[in-house]
Amino acid sequence: MGCGKSTAARMIEAAGYRRIDSDALVRERILMDNEVVALAETRWGQEILDGQGAINRKALAARIFSDDQERETLESWVHPRLYVLWRELLQEDESGKWVIEVPLLFEQKLENWFDFILCVASSADVQLARLSERGISHALAGQRISKQMSLGRKLELADMVLWNDGSLSFLQKQIDQTLTKMAS
Repeated sequence: MGCGKSTAARMIEAAGYRRIDSDALVRERILMDNEVVALAETRWGQEILDGQGAINRKALAARIFSDDQERETLESWVHPRLYVLWRELLQEDESGKWVIEVPLLFEQKLENWFDFILCVASSADVQLARLSERGISHALAGQRISKQMSLGRKLELADMVLWNDGSLSFLQKQIDQTLTKMAS
């Protein structure tokens, strides 16, 4: 979160890969699904909904990131649906080159689903500054980050790491080098 995985994935997409943005699928499809909306309303009441009857993501985040059981409940609804969507999208081009953004890959033990795992990382200061630019308070950012596996452990588990504290051109150079290595 805030390390630049979406930026890196878009750069990889520009290099000819097809991209799946898991966060966008959750936001635009799963949290809009009538069944998920009904589950959320039953669990957390109408205050979890906005004026149009859709899930209010800000209210949802406040609820689930302050209570691990509530977060796990939401994940039990979201993740199976997300995996179905991945499979459907991948079937569109089974022999294609894909990049899939997976925010909780290691936390959900999905390593075996992928041929190659690229971790995009940055220092805590840069990460918090980016999240602040998105309007996420330091307290909420810290709360969300604390629910994730430590960055150090992710770096150990990944096949390759892109360090994203520098310029976009530096990130692009790392991606170009990585894609060249993968192609050989």
